[in-house]
Amino acid sequence: MNRVTLVSLLCLLAGATVARAEDPYFFFTWNVTYGTISPLGVPQRGILINGQFPGPNINSTSNNNIVVNVFNHLDEPFLLTWNGVQHRKNSWQDGVLGTNCPILPGKNYTYHFQVKDQIGSYFYYPTTSTHRAAGGFGGLRVNSRLLIPVPYADPEDDYTVLIGDWYSKSHTQLKALLDSGRTLERPDGVVINGKSGKGPGGNEPLFTMKPGKTYKYRICNVGMKDSLNFRIQGHPMKLVEMEGSHTVQNTYDSLDVHVGQCFAVLVTANQEPRDYYAVASTRFSKQVSTATRIIRYTNGKGPASPVLPKAPEGWAWSLNQFRSFRWNLTASAARPNPQGSYHYGQINITRTIKLVNSASRVGGKLRYAINGVSHINPTTPLKLAEYFGASSKVFKYNVIPDSPPEQGPKLVTLEPNVANITFRTFVEIILENHEKSVQSWHLDGYSFFAAAIEPGRWTPEKRKNYNLLDAVSRHTIQVFPKSWAAIMLTFDNAGMWNLRSEMLERRYLGQEMYISVLSPERSLRDEYNLPDNALLCGSVIGLPLPAPYTI
Repeated sequence: MNRVTLVSLLCLLAGATVARAEDPYFFFTWNVTYGTISPLGVPQRGILINGQFPGPNINSTSNNNIVVNVFNHLDEPFLLTWNGVQHRKNSWQDGVLGTNCPILPGKNYTYHFQVKDQIGSYFYYPTTSTHRAAGGFGGLRVNSRLLIPVPYADPEDDYTVLIGDWYSKSHTQLKALLDSGRTLERPDGVVINGKSGKGPGGNEPLFTMKPGKTYKYRICNVGMKDSLNFRIQGHPMKLVEMEGSHTVQNTYDSLDVHVGQCFAVLVTANQEPRDYYAVASTRFSKQVSTATRIIRYTNGKGPASPVLPKAPEGWAWSLNQFRSFRWNLTASAARPNPQGSYHYGQINITRTIKLVNSASRVGGKLRYAINGVSHINPTTPLKLAEYFGASSKVFKYNVIPDSPPEQGPKLVTLEPNVANITFRTFVEIILENHEKSVQSWHLDGYSFFAAAIEPGRWTPEKRKNYNLLDAVSRHTIQVFPKSWAAIMLTFDNAGMWNLRSEMLERRYLGQEMYISVLSPERSLRDEYNLPDNALLCGSVIGLPLPAPYTI
């Protein structure tokens, strides 16, 4: 064999090796239908995925490619979002009305996203209409790659626990109430993995544990309104991960999980072998609703004690628990370098944005707003309008100021709320809550450093109280009544990203906005092109495709 032929063969083999080394793909086909469910022991119409409520769990590993073909068999448009998945360079897959046209009845759409450089506990849920109140949600876990050390021993098993409040009214009845300008009353109950512990199947074990073994529980609040406290009878919980970040491993008897948040804990089966209750109950409400599910020892003899562990009272306890959460600076997350190698506290802040939520009436109807603007979704998704160069016909940038007037705006306007933030700048966002209820905020496309939560009003002097060393990097944060929260992040993920209240009513009635992060290079190094299978709607139908991004 001559030298030229040998070199050519080696090049071909190297190319084949690279092709085979692409990150693995996982394919799912999901049929979304209506079906009868009984979360509170009474039959009602819900949304099923492949006949399941809650929907199927997605079990993946860092950098896996997830391909989900969603067939909409409902009688109304439908979308799913992947809460906490960052979709690096790919807001096209975010599944919110500012980036995606909804899947029409009888049609399908295939999501294709990569859980790039992520680990952790997440979930998915519907973002269209009030569908979240009918189901359509499920767990999504991202495991560490085998080569990356995890700061605890492998558990015996890995369990997903989806807790949330629930209404006995259908999602269409709830939508009609909101559309008429009224607020939703308190939810009718609480569920754990789709059941309250009442009615048929209430005594079936949620999970089983072998004596002496340690288990991982991934706990997410997939509800609509209420913060929930989660605890397991007689079993302390060691916190190990929170929304994609390894944490300092403190032990808790119970955890406050606010709407949209996820925790992962380790639980050891070291008690008398019998049944025990997992308990989820509402916080900060006059009437407490509780759900219980059974956790059974494999050799257990005897029922669970009817005496349930009590939940804490007041939000000061919850604030102190937040302050106890710390980033594990020596652990590696999705990459080999330790989490603490990123020194966010030493980066200069280039912009401060203060966002104040409010409730008011516009034309006699209830609306929620951010800095005086109550968001409405145009018929053309914001990202599509921007990509096709038609944004001026659909929305205006920066309709709210970076810092609202101290007394708040006099009038609330209804329009698309889009802020433009310069690519790769380090920004401080203050979330200030002047209301009497707890808020829960989520940002798509990113994790941010939860630097502080404090009562009162924010001023620049409050920065001296920030945690600038080991605040947990996460995607959802609560803001207590008459309080503020400070988050910090680098906007290095180009796209159109949704910042929203995780509470169904507040988001539906306008407490959300979008953040446009544009790369000046128009390069594939920063952002992917419009997918070939993207659904088009609104004013971009019939427009010529823009020139594609290149390297």
